[in-house]
Amino acid sequence: MRVMRNGLSAAAMLACAGAPALAADPIKVGVVATLSGPSAVLGQQVRDGFQLAIRQMGGQLGGVPTEVIVVDDEQKSDVAVGRVQTLLERDQVDFVVGPVFSNVAQAIAKPITESETFMISANAGPSTLAGADCSPFFFSSAYQNDQVHAVLGKYAQDQGYPDVVLMTPNYQAGKDAMAGFKRYYQGEVVDEIFTQLGQLDFSAELARIAAYQPAALYTFMPGGMGVNLVKQFSQAGLTGTIPFLSAFTVDETTLPAEQDAALGLYGGANWAPTMNNPQSKTFVDAYEQAYGSVPGLYAMQGFDAALLIDSVVDAVGGDLEDKAAMRTAFLAADFISLRGDFAFSKNGFPIQDFYLVQAAKRADGKYQTEIVSKVFEDYADDYVGACTID
Repeated sequence: MRVMRNGLSAAAMLACAGAPALAADPIKVGVVATLSGPSAVLGQQVRDGFQLAIRQMGGQLGGVPTEVIVVDDEQKSDVAVGRVQTLLERDQVDFVVGPVFSNVAQAIAKPITESETFMISANAGPSTLAGADCSPFFFSSAYQNDQVHAVLGKYAQDQGYPDVVLMTPNYQAGKDAMAGFKRYYQGEVVDEIFTQLGQLDFSAELARIAAYQPAALYTFMPGGMGVNLVKQFSQAGLTGTIPFLSAFTVDETTLPAEQDAALGLYGGANWAPTMNNPQSKTFVDAYEQAYGSVPGLYAMQGFDAALLIDSVVDAVGGDLEDKAAMRTAFLAADFISLRGDFAFSKNGFPIQDFYLVQAAKRADGKYQTEIVSKVFEDYADDYVGACTID
């Protein structure tokens, strides 16, 4: 049992530490993220956001000294499972944070939660973990996949686009993307194009889309996939001809490479660097000072994951053996999220607001997404009804 006293409050945002904790061992947190390959920047933002929060809390969570062990899942399910087993068995971590991609989340969730270790997803939100396969040991500091894509489905419907083409990678998050978009879009879906995960050449797909001449394209292509797609879309002369709607395709992880080719393109998000609250503004300034780049929602979700764990450790007085009390503390979500209002559904996914965002260039030459309008308020995911947890 870990016992602590005078720990930091859950809302602690300043770089300070409480009184020394009485603890036999430090808390151990394993961070699982994609840190190599074309999508490495996504995992780097999750890792950096999480570690920034730990530094601001004086290297502690809930007043208890904390060790963070970071592993690269290489965007491969089998690699991730092996490294998670090491975190659980050799390192005996108390929490696992991550991953970025849904196929990895699906692979590692079971071994983590069956060991009664709490998993906090700082990005991936597959529908499979939100419904019948929900677990009392799973929580998300991010979103359920469908929700972000629903933003653009509603936008397309409100714009009166009569038909669209949908294009996503062929894996769980891609399927969730299409489902989320179609939940609010009532027009004609001309085609659903599934590409290979990691694909970088979209010439054949763009020719197909150009032949359709749809009222809009909706796509989900994170990381290097998004960079290449946006550039190739522009090079094909489709920019300004076919509206380009997306999520996780044009954001702070891809904009430094996409640059002007992405300006003005719309996306969906649960947060953007222009979020107008004090804690978010402080975070953006601190992140840019620490890492020299503009934080995206990946970094925000990593930061919030640390604040969430801090609130749980504080609430249980450092006793990480009382799993029931820890779950109660997780559900309470007693911390100040960078996105503002934040609560949990019983399946461990957030109830939160979602926004239409647009790619822009700042006066200092850096690129970011900016909030255009709020699309959903206090939006709970559509799978929670299938979760049987009391």
